[in-house]
Amino acid sequence: MTQGGFDKHQLAGLDNRERGFSRPVECEQAGEGYRAVLRYETIRVATDVHPSQDDALTVLIQTLHAQGYRQLKTQRSFRNGVYLGSQELWVEYPDPPQAEPERSGFFGKIKNWFTPRSTNG
Repeated sequence: MTQGGFDKHQLAGLDNRERGFSRPVECEQAGEGYRAVLRYETIRVATDVHPSQDDALTVLIQTLHAQGYRQLKTQRSFRNGVYLGSQELWVEYPDPPQAEPERSGFFGKIKNWFTPRSTNG
């Protein structure tokens, strides 16, 4: 059961070790704002305080992306303390762009010579 007025989301995706997971994310009131909290295995990720529950959730997703989590999506399961079940649609968060790894070895170096690189200029 959740406290009245707070949202709870189900978060699913791939962790930083490429394992699928699905865990609840709770929004807690902290002073004048909210923080999003994820407990997954031995870790606890909590955001700083943000003006809205949605802002806190967005920052949590960005934090997880920075730690290597991918294919993240959420589904609101409680809104203002009211259980929604699976009525809400899943919201998918695109993965941040990944830097292409440098090719190594003889053939990789030759291929690098012919691969166009973006330039800032």
